[in-house]
Amino acid sequence: MFEDFRNKTQQEDGMIFPSNIYRKVVLQPAYDEAKKNFLTIMLQINIAHLKMLEEQGLVKKEEATQIGVALKKLDLNYYRIQDYSPQYEDLFFRIENKLIELAGDVAGNLHIGRSRNDMGIAIYRMTLRKKLLELMRELLTLRDDLIAAAEEHVDTIMIGYTHTQQAQPTTFAHYLKAVIDQIDRDFERMQHVYKTVNRSSMGAAALTTTGFNISRERMRDLLAFDDIIENAWDAVAGADYIAEAASTVQLAALNLGRTSQDFLLWATQEFNAFILASPYVQISSIMPQKRNPVSIEHTRSLLSSVVGDASTVLQMVHNTPFGDIVDTEDDMQPYLWRAIDRLIGIYKLFGSLVVTMDVNKKKLLDRAENSFANVTELADTLVRSEGISFRQSHNIVSKCIKVLLAHGEESLASLTWGLANTQAKIVTGKALVISEDDFYNALKPEFFVSVRTLLGGPSPLTMQASLDRAKENAKHFYEWINQKESSIVNAEKQLTSFMEEWNQ
Repeated sequence: MFEDFRNKTQQEDGMIFPSNIYRKVVLQPAYDEAKKNFLTIMLQINIAHLKMLEEQGLVKKEEATQIGVALKKLDLNYYRIQDYSPQYEDLFFRIENKLIELAGDVAGNLHIGRSRNDMGIAIYRMTLRKKLLELMRELLTLRDDLIAAAEEHVDTIMIGYTHTQQAQPTTFAHYLKAVIDQIDRDFERMQHVYKTVNRSSMGAAALTTTGFNISRERMRDLLAFDDIIENAWDAVAGADYIAEAASTVQLAALNLGRTSQDFLLWATQEFNAFILASPYVQISSIMPQKRNPVSIEHTRSLLSSVVGDASTVLQMVHNTPFGDIVDTEDDMQPYLWRAIDRLIGIYKLFGSLVVTMDVNKKKLLDRAENSFANVTELADTLVRSEGISFRQSHNIVSKCIKVLLAHGEESLASLTWGLANTQAKIVTGKALVISEDDFYNALKPEFFVSVRTLLGGPSPLTMQASLDRAKENAKHFYEWINQKESSIVNAEKQLTSFMEEWNQ
């Protein structure tokens, strides 16, 4: 009976490597990702390694030229459209086989002092660093959009919420600046990730470096890495660079997800804080009045998918041996790329909907005026005017609110100087000193906001100064990205020049 199962499986799956199912489940998907993401980088590593071998005297000049000519002849577009072939285990061997076909056996010397292990890790890191830079640039674009929106709304009064309940008056700019500051931390975490990622594994070879006198430092410079992963075992075994990237991407998605949840609530007709522009809403097939804020809904759900893909990366690293192992390589990398690519798109979408939506300033102000959100400032004002403790002042205002609620009143519009004076006599035994004009002024949300001039507060002047600093910081953020991108571009130009030298 067992032999029947064995024979049936062998007939369906084949007798030699790779089995049909292994090719379908593992090799074909990995090959498809590799040909889409790795061909140019693989060529760059080959050029850099060849140049280093030539400079170190490990291949003769004429051999380097012969191999360089073969590299020039590689048609990368051909490999981008070709399906996986079981004749070659992976894209690396397919390219190597072609080079030997073009240059002869001398092309085999291109593999002196290196392994698929250190080369593979370098490819992953070079791929990831570009995706990180693209993500960071888009994050800064979103940041610019939010700063522009915040400057438009430094005077837009709204209620701030704690524990989902009305708390105190603030401004829409104050809320947006909090999001901007959170984005700053996301960016700084990405900078740290980039530093971790942009380190060279080349020269580690399979695990223990090599007996050939190669230059790891030269490979670092030729490939625009900022540093070298010193320990060769760590170079091929360490997966924390991708785990750190996944964690940072995951946190960035969680952060923006909280804001998208706020926006989805504020887009309801009951809340009516803003109206999305037409390109970002969808109509109902049956209800003519509907303007569904689907762009925010998709933002929230897709951010959750980013969190999920990043979590998959962390789970695939979990409890793996500390060595070169496929769990941390071809199968895992695409999950992080997909998370990054999706987050890039979400940043674009969210920035666009923020700068095009119409904020209902009057509704937000009316809601602030017709609520109890301003009573904190009344309590503060009574401390200053009456010379009493804050706890006494708090007690006076609290008693006033309880009286109003007992009579079915739900806003400060019904809070009179006379009611407060009565409660002040009960609490302190003294009549109020504050004038009626100053008393009623203290109940205005505009006054509440205007006196909060401390660093981090919502007063228009304080907020504008904070936004000005944010714009100044943007210069440094962009300079950092420009420098990293220029370093890579310059290295790529240098590698191209080497290719031209060999092909003269």
